[in-house]
Amino acid sequence: MVIGASGQIGRPVVDALAGDGWEVTAASRGGGRDGSWDAGVRAVRLDRSDDAALAAVVGDGCDLVVDVVAYDAGHARQLTALAGRIGSAVVVSSVSVYEDGEGRGFDTQDEPGGFPVYPVPVAETQPTVAPGEATYSTRKAALERELLTAGDTLPTTLLRAGAVHGPHSPLPRELYFVKRNLDGRHERVLAHRGESRFHPSSALNIAELVRLAADRPGSRVLNAVDPEAPSVARIGAAVDAVMGARTRTTLVDGPPPGGTVGASPWSVPLPLVCDMSAAERELGYRPVVSYEDSLPATVEWLTGVLRGGRDWRECFPLMARAFPDAFAYAAEDAWRAGA
Repeated sequence: MVIGASGQIGRPVVDALAGDGWEVTAASRGGGRDGSWDAGVRAVRLDRSDDAALAAVVGDGCDLVVDVVAYDAGHARQLTALAGRIGSAVVVSSVSVYEDGEGRGFDTQDEPGGFPVYPVPVAETQPTVAPGEATYSTRKAALERELLTAGDTLPTTLLRAGAVHGPHSPLPRELYFVKRNLDGRHERVLAHRGESRFHPSSALNIAELVRLAADRPGSRVLNAVDPEAPSVARIGAAVDAVMGARTRTTLVDGPPPGGTVGASPWSVPLPLVCDMSAAERELGYRPVVSYEDSLPATVEWLTGVLRGGRDWRECFPLMARAFPDAFAYAAEDAWRAGA
């Protein structure tokens, strides 16, 4: 059973498991099917907040539950309450749970001197934030703690994903460059000299990790990121190459020079790069796609969504909330004129 099957990660996870011979129940709020799925995949509606509905879909039991939308301790307890009917689980978490040992993490990054100083690369042994209900990061930490505590009754592989990318994303960071090219914006600005690295995670690589963990049940935490962490400047160049665009980038030393000018969805002052050796060692994992090789499908999907001049904020409301000034062209032009 895959919870969140119709989303960015869920779609390739269903594909990967069905291709490996699993009988898959794809559960989602809408209950829809993806055109790529095997005909044997059973699609069902599921309201994740309804404990009884979840228990009904699990039924008398299933060998594996993959939860790609679990968010907090409450979601973890939904799964552990069904431990007697679930063989094992794979649950997607986030690299945002990491802190740097000095109490700095994603929750402090906007404070003066608050951005975490992570080792390069970050291994799963890195300290994590205290579990709680206050933020996305603390809730993910609480999710992890609940599931790891129940490891004897429900073996769970926790996958810590980075900047997830691929088609059907509710927060497509690549839109930052794709829309600029579609709008004919041939000039752009990048803070931190375009050297920021925030490790991406292809949904296809996450699906491969799920496939492998499904065959090797256990209680463990693994990073789930791509083989490389390209700089934001390299990401922009890769998008340009896919779209056949020619652009000129102004690289700025330090943080955004004025408001959000130069602040991309990957722009961080210090790198967050994760180590994948544990997954390679424990699961025999090998990535199925590189960041650059995955881009054409993402660009094609984004271009299709925006076709006809659709408002990006209506298409991607989560992206609009997270990065409301991502396309503040007037501010960029004003800064460039005065620089």
